[in-house]
Formats: sequence, C-alpha cells, structure tokens
Amino acid sequence: MISEPTKTTASPGSADAPKLELRNITKWFGSEQTGICAVDDCTLAVEEGEFICVVGPSGCGKSTLMTIGAGLEEPTRGDVLIDGKAAGPPGPRRSVVFQKFALFPSETVEQNIKFGLQMTGVARDDQERRLVEQLKIMGLEQFRKAYPSELSGGMQQRVAIARALVMRPEILLMDEPFGALDAQTRTILQEEVQRLHREQHYTVLFITHSVEEAVYLGDRVIVMTKRPGRIKKEMKLPRDAVWKQGDIEAAAEHPEFIEARREIWALVREEIVAGQ
Repeated sequence: MISEPTKTTASPGSADAPKLELRNITKWFGSEQTGICAVDDCTLAVEEGEFICVVGPSGCGKSTLMTIGAGLEEPTRGDVLIDGKAAGPPGPRRSVVFQKFALFPSETVEQNIKFGLQMTGVARDDQERRLVEQLKIMGLEQFRKAYPSELSGGMQQRVAIARALVMRPEILLMDEPFGALDAQTRTILQEEVQRLHREQHYTVLFITHSVEEAVYLGDRVIVMTKRPGRIKKEMKLPRDAVWKQGDIEAAAEHPEFIEARREIWALVREEIVAGQ
C-alpha cells in the first residue's frame, strides 16, 4: 500500500534541485570525543509543495534536524540547501512554528503577526493587506486587538502560524506545533493545516511524535532511528487519497490509513524498544 520514493540528489543550483535539502547532516553537541551525537549523516530532500513529516523516538534528533534546516543551528558536518544553493542564515525564505507559541505577551495579535514584516521593512500598506489576509485565513479577525493572555492555547497557536505565513515563506518548518494542545484543539488544527496545505501548496517540514498526525498530514513520512538519529525509512503516502480530504476521525477509519499507521508505528516501536 505504501511505496518508497526513489532518492535522487540534484546538482547544486539545478532546475531539478529540491526546494529544501539537508545533505549528509551530522550534529554533535560538545566534542566528538566526549559529546553527544544527535544526528548522524542524514540526507533529506523536500520538494516544492511537498508536506514531509518526521517521526521517531523521543531524543532521536527530529527537532535538531528541523532547527538545522531552519538555519537556527549549525551542523557539525553537512550542508543545507535551498533550490540547490547554500541556504545561509535564517531569513524570510524560511518560517518556523514551534511547540511553544513564543508570542510577545505585551503585544496584541495584530502586532505579533506583523512583527516579522516590520523587521524586514515591508511597506505599511502591504503589512496591513497581509495582516488582514492572515486574520481571515486563520479565523482571528475578531481577536485582532486581543493579547495572548486573553486567548486559548489553540488560538495562540493560530497566531503563531499566521505570524509564520504572513511572511509568505518558501518553506515552512513546524516543530511539534500541536504538542502542547488538548486533544480536541489539536484535531481542529490538524484539519486546518491540512486544508491550508491543500489550498496554498506550502512546502512543509513537520516534526511530530504522533504517527496518526504524520499519516494524515504527510505526503511522505520519514522515520528516524534512536539516537544518534539516522533515517530508518521513508514512506510515501497518496496526497490525492479521498481520506486525506476530510476530517481526521473519518480518515482514521479508512483501511489505507490504518495500514499506514500500523507500518510506521511498527518501525518507531522497534527503535523505542532498541533504545531501552
């Protein structure tokens, strides 16, 4: 039911280059003699418009791989490429959404969303147009003047997502963005992100502990080994599957979803057991 993709590496700067490529990434915290190797020789390509989910045991280096891809962490070895060229430091081409909302508590919803636009010198008129667009997309119009403390966790994460998307990034990196939310809110936001990707075709690298979430959202699911994190297997899922077009509860009852979840969970469980 699940097919494995053919792995290819395009030449630097070529038209066939992936939108985001993490090439032979290794990351040590501390020295290579006495430190900890979080990620070991990982290569991952994300094509334009593709939604990639990464799962694996706790501590396997999923988030480290994401922060390196975002330019927030330097690899010990390896390269981060955008369109086949060195990605360089963080910038507006990449936006990040974290598990912790990281909103400015003394700023309103609109001020939080517009922060990146102001820092990058976007014209005032364009700032307002983009703000209004994101408030509508994320269902935040009536909360424009509210402060984070006045919002639920789910609404705060909507603000964080809007703040990332308002920059119109080429690549969206999400590090367990729903991990701190209650089950009901998490389900609603999973469906919102699925809808947004269907409509806007964002290029997404999404880190999660939830196999169900990965199967529902991902075009491909990357399974990582226990630390030091390596890529154990890549599994391709059908983007145009009927069960991906609706809500996650209905999807979870579909035979293809059930089989994909079973296969991926067996791989993750194998690594958890091996690490005990």
